[in-house]
Amino acid sequence: MTTKQLVEESRRWLGIINAHHLNEYKKRKIVADTVENFRSYYNRGYLDYRKSVTEGGEFAAIEWSGRGSVFEDVTGRRFVDCLGGYGIYSAGINHPKIVRAVKSQLERMPLSSQELLDPLRGALAELLGELAPGDLQKCFFISNGTDAIEGAMKLARLYTGKPGFVSAVRGFHGKSYGSLSLMGKAEYRLPFEPMLQDVYFVPFGDAPAIDAELRKAEAVGQQIAGVILEPVQGEAGAIVPPDDYWPAVREICTRHGVLLIADEVQTGMGRTGKMFALEHWDVAPDILCLGKALGGGVMPLSAFLSTPEIWKKLEENPFIHSSTFGGNPLACAAGIAAVNVTLEEDLPGQAAATGAYLLGELKELQKRYPDHLLEARGLGLLIGLEFVDTEFGYAVAAGLFKRGVLVAGTLLSARTLRIEPALAIPRALVDEVLEKLDDTLRELTE
Repeated sequence: MTTKQLVEESRRWLGIINAHHLNEYKKRKIVADTVENFRSYYNRGYLDYRKSVTEGGEFAAIEWSGRGSVFEDVTGRRFVDCLGGYGIYSAGINHPKIVRAVKSQLERMPLSSQELLDPLRGALAELLGELAPGDLQKCFFISNGTDAIEGAMKLARLYTGKPGFVSAVRGFHGKSYGSLSLMGKAEYRLPFEPMLQDVYFVPFGDAPAIDAELRKAEAVGQQIAGVILEPVQGEAGAIVPPDDYWPAVREICTRHGVLLIADEVQTGMGRTGKMFALEHWDVAPDILCLGKALGGGVMPLSAFLSTPEIWKKLEENPFIHSSTFGGNPLACAAGIAAVNVTLEEDLPGQAAATGAYLLGELKELQKRYPDHLLEARGLGLLIGLEFVDTEFGYAVAAGLFKRGVLVAGTLLSARTLRIEPALAIPRALVDEVLEKLDDTLRELTE
């Protein structure tokens, strides 16, 4: 395109962004243009993996607007959101209190100069420091969960002076180079090998395996800085560990003098029925990573927190770890509002109650389709449905999509479908989802 054509094209899209109403021609053109732009300019591989394209019929489902637990595509098709952006929409889509906070800050000043002190960064740090379990008090803000893991890794190495980490098989901690090195899945690691050295893997849910790995490391002189785990493995398919696992892991880490790092990027902010998932087992980590729902589903925001003692290493040179956009005023406004909504609306309590009801109903469905739906499991509203194989799981996801319910597999696998709706999803919508799932399973098994 010429410069003039680029100006016209950008102007056209600004008109679409600012429009209050679109006619049918413009809606269909948006669908066609979006598919073509992904094919030609972004990544055409997405077109093969997105149900919105492969199952969308004549016109692909192009995400457009939403509120609470329901969204619409650009042509007006309605969907119940049981994916929640893989955990970002714990407070629901477009929560008015969170949106208002961001709009108000946007009108005042969108970003910071990086030189003056930012009041919202301090305010959100106070809220999280008072909310976090144990002695966790100091925090640093960035924009996504992967960066929170990177910061936790750096802090652990800085404090201990040791390079190594123990992680779990099938664990998911992000896809940047450091966080990817902790990844317990070969399909993501192998294309980028070699990863960081001194990372060792153990089965999730097996505390003695961690003890054995740390004993082995001590015997041969390997230096381990920390053990990093998800309280409930999300990407692996909502895997809940045995009840004695986390207390044992805490004791093992303390005994061996290594830091316990909890990746609560997906489980934090009420998702499992507690504000932080580790509260189910009354365990406090040495470093806590948050993300996803922390931004209230409105702004990208993540954080890592630790104790004042450990944090001293970052205070010696506060610029040893920094971020241009981390902790910006818009994100912190969203975070403050998200904390307020989570507490005032008791989103953890709602997740616990709705999750118990939903999981109970799903277990009843499993009894009716035992040859196809092998297991329903989870904690709060982080729920996994494991099917007989990937093909059947995808067929279920596709069938639900055609019926107006959005769920998803675990990225590259649909054998296990995740259900992660807004924590305040109304019971009527839960029942609608259950009815449509039953209808889908009946159709596929007949």
